[in-house]
Amino acid sequence: MVVAEFRQHSRVIGALLMREMTTRFGREGIGFLWLVGEPMLFCGGVIALWSLVKPTFASEHGLRLAPFVMTGYMCLILMRHLISLLTPAVQSNVGLLYHRFVTPTHILATRILLEIAGGTLAFVILYAFLGLIQQVQPPENYPLLYAGWGVIAFCSTGLGLIMTGLVMRYEIIERVVGLVSYLLMPVSGAFFMVAWLPPSAQKVMMYIPFVHGTEAIRGAIFGEFVETHYDLGYALVVGAIMNIIGLLIIYSSLDRIEVE
Repeated sequence: MVVAEFRQHSRVIGALLMREMTTRFGREGIGFLWLVGEPMLFCGGVIALWSLVKPTFASEHGLRLAPFVMTGYMCLILMRHLISLLTPAVQSNVGLLYHRFVTPTHILATRILLEIAGGTLAFVILYAFLGLIQQVQPPENYPLLYAGWGVIAFCSTGLGLIMTGLVMRYEIIERVVGLVSYLLMPVSGAFFMVAWLPPSAQKVMMYIPFVHGTEAIRGAIFGEFVETHYDLGYALVVGAIMNIIGLLIIYSSLDRIEVE
């Protein structure tokens, strides 16, 4: 019985994934390349800009500029995409709920899987490209890299689910989703490291779960010679709480959805 239900849910999500990819990227697959091309172009631009305005970055902090910017920007991209694209998922696909096998959980799971897969692929390709031009070295700790990336995805999903539920309940919240994703820039650890901050600011930043994932990724890439601060256990607990709260808000708001 459990196996049969799992297969049924897998078929539904698989079908929704194909539909989502076709809708977003087209049937030719060319649009899918933009999923990788966009972060590469923006990240390259940020690296070039920082090279001009902060030429002494490496000597000041003992870090290579390209991997520092790349890790921060890719983490930020994953956070923002999961939040901004997960939030309108149910409303934009409300017509699919007419089919009795499709539920809001399937729609949300489809968006989550697609964004995590796309963000991960973009990270791998960009890292490989920077490696080919000798701007980055292979990671020092692969398990820590995977754990940090997973924490970023898990916590971003939790915040995205909370915002999704709030938008379903209060339409006006939809107008502040973009603001929330922008506010992640200064508090996510994308463009700074905790060790650079004063002790009082460090304590505040360590309450933010995203910072732990970003620091773990940089610890995995730069190794033990760079000071990092993270507690993945704490981040996972906070992420789990956010995911549970998000799901509770969503399922308490289902009566507000009008199925076409």
